[in-house]
Amino acid sequence: MTRVLISADMEGVTGVTCPDDVEPGTASWERLRPLFTGDVNAVVDGLLAGGAGEVVVNDAHYTQRNLLIEALDPRARLLTGRHKPLGMMEGIDRADAVVFLGYHTGAGQQGVLSHTYLGTGLTAFRIDGEPADEGRMNALIAEEHGVPVILVTGDDRTCEAARTWARDARVVAVKECVSRYAALCLPPTRSAELLRAEATAAARARSVPAERPDGRARSRRRPPGRPRRFELDFHAPHLAAAVLAVPTVEDNGPCGIAFTAPDATTAARTFKVCTTVAGAAMEDHFD
Repeated sequence: MTRVLISADMEGVTGVTCPDDVEPGTASWERLRPLFTGDVNAVVDGLLAGGAGEVVVNDAHYTQRNLLIEALDPRARLLTGRHKPLGMMEGIDRADAVVFLGYHTGAGQQGVLSHTYLGTGLTAFRIDGEPADEGRMNALIAEEHGVPVILVTGDDRTCEAARTWARDARVVAVKECVSRYAALCLPPTRSAELLRAEATAAARARSVPAERPDGRARSRRRPPGRPRRFELDFHAPHLAAAVLAVPTVEDNGPCGIAFTAPDATTAARTFKVCTTVAGAAMEDHFD
């Protein structure tokens, strides 16, 4: 039985174009939640049609309580709520393949609602000297767990970026970026058709039995990780100064910090601490 994890973010979902669309509690967020759930359901349906035996959906956006469980495909299970040890990638240690749904480009890059964890504040993010985003970071975590990324969905800029960090994955662009807050969007029925078709093809291409012929569980050898250097540039020096309180973090310019971790999974956890501290250091009217 192939187990597929869907890491579901919201910025790259059908119809989403502005901050209110993804801000919990707003009328626009309430209106877009069914579209978010619709994108997820289309991918779940496609994965199962392609041979997946089990699908777990990790609600990975902001408060991580955005998807409508009452409208979710009943064949899937939903991982909802905050404070998951691996955050957006919770469940990767029990998966055979992973889908990045509704993803977006990173801070300082062109794309609809482009950012990296912080909506504002972070202006650039690099891994081992290369421009990075949440997708690249999460793909490295998947790689360390021996799990292939088989499908990435979002805007056209996200799909373009995915070809550099998930070269074997299929991609679906549900909208074309016009600006950070505007896009040429497909109607939900059309995007659902594309999502379902590509998910089916992705599952068929990467279907891996979870059990051996003798019925015993298939073992997966986890590839060894390697040291990763993360660099973060903030828009103001006081944010970098606040983050220097985090162990292992070093100064990297007036608005920058950097740290090296033994592997990407550890680095991602440190990254989350850094952005949380930076977010707490922002002032309401003079951040």
